[in-house]
Amino acid sequence: MDKQEKTLAEKKAVNYRQMFFNSFWENNPALVQMLGLCPLLAVSNSVVNALGLGLASIFVMTMSSYLVSACRKIISPEIRIAVFVLIIASMVSICELCIKAFAFGLYQTLGIYLPLIVTNCLIIARAESFAQKNPPKLAAFDGFLMGTGFAVVLIVLGAIREIAATGAVFADMNLMFGEFASSWKLRIFDGKYGNILAALPAGAFIFFGFLVAGKNAIDARRRAKSKASK
Repeated sequence: MDKQEKTLAEKKAVNYRQMFFNSFWENNPALVQMLGLCPLLAVSNSVVNALGLGLASIFVMTMSSYLVSACRKIISPEIRIAVFVLIIASMVSICELCIKAFAFGLYQTLGIYLPLIVTNCLIIARAESFAQKNPPKLAAFDGFLMGTGFAVVLIVLGAIREIAATGAVFADMNLMFGEFASSWKLRIFDGKYGNILAALPAGAFIFFGFLVAGKNAIDARRRAKSKASK
């Protein structure tokens, strides 16, 4: 009995590790699934905007996945999508009100893209494909990982674009953390050498393309090494 329990625990641990790897690399929602690109490309012109939307996405995905899973046995299949959207919209409303109350400057900066989380294909897709088929704790863990994987790409893209456009990073962090964070701005190079294209939507597409290409190149190299070692 002890051996069986140990084997089950090991399998469970492997599953969690695989979920972690899938969310951050193998099946990253932004770099692989290409979901939620509208807010990702529109808001990622600075780290503070990317971090704000990223944390909001993590909260909404985690809570929505948990609630969808918890209600999965009592939701009629005919109305499940409508119920999923209602749950997601409720979580977005809570998140929006909290940001408005505690970080009003950030709330104004994110603008329409904060409530648009409701229509994010990533959240609805995970609710449909995973949350409604698995227990609440596992669904919440999956939602947290997927949201974090999306947020990481968002923050990396925001940092790259902010540096390329202004020559600095971590500007305006006081919008999220208060006045004491005003000194967090880190100057990389003289701002006059920055390129305004990086802050525009066209720059978002260009730098995002580089991130996708970089991931594909790393994956190709990993596959080549794997074949060579066999």
